Amino acid sequence: MKILYVNNDGGGFADYIEVEPQTTVEKLFAQRISHGKPADYLIRVNRQPVAAGHVLQDGDRVTFTPTKIEGAAT
Repeated sequence: MKILYVNNDGGGFADYIEVEPQTTVEKLFAQRISHGKPADYLIRVNRQPVAAGHVLQDGDRVTFTPTKIEGAAT
């Protein structure tokens, strides 16, 4: 199935990608953001926050936006 994947990490990009049916947000995050922790990202599907176990549907819009920016002062 096809979803719109928006990665706001670094330079950011958006693209349609193919994912297996029954793919969860947690699984997609592990595949796409191997260096990060989910707790450090705002993860949304169709502009709504979702749980890690949320199962993606054909046509969903998924965004991963970091909440911590490397090099920023605390």
